[in-house]
Amino acid sequence: MITQIYSIQTKEEALACIEAGADRIGLLVGVAGGKFPCAITQEQAAEIFEAISDKAVKVLISVEYTADAVLAQTKALMPDVLHLCANFEGSPEFAARLKEEIPGVKLMEAVGITGPECVDDALKKASYADILILDSVSTTVPGVGAAGVTNDWNIDREIVEKVSIPVILAGGLGPENVEDAIKAVHPDGVDSLTKTSDKENGVLVRKNIEKVREFCRIAHSF
Repeated sequence: MITQIYSIQTKEEALACIEAGADRIGLLVGVAGGKFPCAITQEQAAEIFEAISDKAVKVLISVEYTADAVLAQTKALMPDVLHLCANFEGSPEFAARLKEEIPGVKLMEAVGITGPECVDDALKKASYADILILDSVSTTVPGVGAAGVTNDWNIDREIVEKVSIPVILAGGLGPENVEDAIKAVHPDGVDSLTKTSDKENGVLVRKNIEKVREFCRIAHSF
């Protein structure tokens, strides 16, 4: 079972999460203090990815608005996986361009689990993406993800059964519910952001390494 940990802000945090069992480390490059939690600069992301090296799979969450901007950022940082979940949504044309211009970088598309209609969205995205991530939709954060609440695992399971590419399950997962989520959905991997982070004044500020460790321990038992 793949473990994916998001909201990393420093290289020390990244390395601690890897030591705790994280297989994939996700960085969101954006504007600090903006609408996206734990956003870091491109320069900070480059430093963290350099420190990670080949110790874990490097995931870039891009919140750029255009294909050109997303690809330029991807070329600059050279992640293993490009995660689209916010201001730009991929397409078969974008996937082909990514493969041609930056061979080896996999495309992960987010599917917001809002109801039965999202199954069709998942099937559409699975026709061109390399990976799907199934996540909840926040009322305060743009795009898909960072809601900190679970979604409908019955819909998640239906998507897993219908698509032929790997699926990462996200949406309010932490040490307390990841076992139940895996048993209900049977995904290829699980993702955690809010439930393995510490908050101050309602804002995510750092990873809780012991929660990351327990999350990964449970997930890796499957």
